[in-house]
Amino acid sequence: MPADLAVIGLGHHGLPLAQAATAAGIATVGFDTDPRPVAELAAGRPPVDGSLTASELRRMLSGGFRATTSPVELGRVRTAVLCAPTPLGPDGALDLTAVTAAARALAVRLRPHTTVVLESPVPPGTTEGPLRELLETGSGLRAGRDFHLAYSPGRLDPGRTDSGRTDLGGRPTGLAGTPKVIGGLTPACTESAAAFYSRFTDKVVRARGPREAETVKLLETNFRHVNIALVNEMAVLCHELGVDLWDVIRCAETKPFGFQAFRPGPGVGGHGVPFERLGTHHPLRLVELAGQVNQRMPRYVVQRAAALLNEHGKSARGARILLLGITYKPDLADREGSPADEIADRLMDLGATVGFHDPYVLDWRVRDLPVPRADSLYEAAAHADLTILLQHHRTYDLQGLSVKAQLLLDTRGATPAGAAHRL
Repeated sequence: MPADLAVIGLGHHGLPLAQAATAAGIATVGFDTDPRPVAELAAGRPPVDGSLTASELRRMLSGGFRATTSPVELGRVRTAVLCAPTPLGPDGALDLTAVTAAARALAVRLRPHTTVVLESPVPPGTTEGPLRELLETGSGLRAGRDFHLAYSPGRLDPGRTDSGRTDLGGRPTGLAGTPKVIGGLTPACTESAAAFYSRFTDKVVRARGPREAETVKLLETNFRHVNIALVNEMAVLCHELGVDLWDVIRCAETKPFGFQAFRPGPGVGGHGVPFERLGTHHPLRLVELAGQVNQRMPRYVVQRAAALLNEHGKSARGARILLLGITYKPDLADREGSPADEIADRLMDLGATVGFHDPYVLDWRVRDLPVPRADSLYEAAAHADLTILLQHHRTYDLQGLSVKAQLLLDTRGATPAGAAHRL
């Protein structure tokens, strides 16, 4: 049966979109050039990053979702959404290789009246520039006249889905409860994309055009990283001053205007990488500086660890150090950009023996060597010279852990006051 929607790119971003569309009754096909995720999904095996549970995948498959590597499917849909990854390249700019490949695969099969939407993070101007050119050249059709073209920034909070969850204020989370920004090449393009997203999202926000919509993603991503950098710098300063930063944040967030609480940590992970360089355009110097601040946090955690051991009459060389929670986000298996790798590597450089525990990760390798995984959390913490909480998973009983651990460094401010040394 022909699909109504093609989601191109079955990664952390494309799969939740396909899930929401399928749940809304939209016949959806997922296309990816990599046969591995396609084979896993077709066999009913969810991705290892935890972005989709086994039960959610079963519901998708029973709802008619199909994963394929056949580009022929792309010529049979009314809407195509490009969710290809755009990682940072060696020069610090976004690598659009996957987006380009996805556009070429779609272009040769593009039919008139199709609505094409790009959701991948891209530099402003990509949709109406390179993407439009690739689609028009490959199809012989004209954007805005023969087919609709728009940009809509992805707004995903990994670990949250449309499965009836709400936030603390009772508001729905996931794709359904998150307003969708859309900027079309023409007003008709915007309306066509808006009509599509309105089938499974509660609110659509119309941007002036694709450049504005693309810049929304730039601003939202960099906003997070700049504010995390600020609070990370405050963490270092407050430690030097002997000030409890978490108490400072607790008090500051009672201000009902002009302040939004962010919290420090051992580093910034996740898929939303900041990008301060946009070709020949003016570089975002504040974002570049924020990146430098955040990148030094794993090194700072290791320095604090070595100092704590020294204060307790121990050396980092030969110390047994247990790392708790090595994913980038709590209660999720996704390790994208997690600072745990660098922290473990630097601890090994100091001569420490490193082990780990994470309820969502069974195997972990650093320097191409397996890191021993603790089976018994309390027993491992009792035997370790230092336990470092890198990620606060809900399964961790931090009160009990603080009693069992010889020495506990909490990089998340999650332990009860006085129960551990905080970042």
